[in-house]
Amino acid sequence: MAFELPSDLHPDVAPLAWLLGTWRGNGHGDYPTIDAFQFGQELIFTHDGRPFLHYMARAWIVDEAGEKVRDAAIETGFLRGTSDGKGTAQVEMLLTHNTGFAEIWYGEASGGKLELTTDGVMRTATAKEYVGGSRLYGNVEGDLLYAFDMNAVGQELQPHTWARLQRA
Repeated sequence: MAFELPSDLHPDVAPLAWLLGTWRGNGHGDYPTIDAFQFGQELIFTHDGRPFLHYMARAWIVDEAGEKVRDAAIETGFLRGTSDGKGTAQVEMLLTHNTGFAEIWYGEASGGKLELTTDGVMRTATAKEYVGGSRLYGNVEGDLLYAFDMNAVGQELQPHTWARLQRA
């Protein structure tokens, strides 16, 4: 699907422009403390002309036939950029989750790729132990591929979820 750069996009988030829109698809998850699972997911990236993107994601667990079993994670936040004017941006991401976490991430975007690492995690009294993670988003053949590695519940940083999403 063709993508057109919005005329009112702030230059500081231009290296993130490829993310704009709605993405849907399927992914997989695994971790030593849980059973492997499959999920459906929708990511939405929007902007209003200021130097940030708004991000919203929701996921649902699916069975072997791809049918929805139950709702799963929801996260929302903001990606703030500072562009060098040459196609690269330093990125700050602020996220909150329905599972009781708030996070600050830092990283870099360029060439259809966004890499982020947590700098800080806060959690509510009822949230599971979660220490941090890394995220990699990439534009691969027009699709959004991502991987999320997690450090939680006494485990070292390791793969947790990964997905391939198509522009809706």
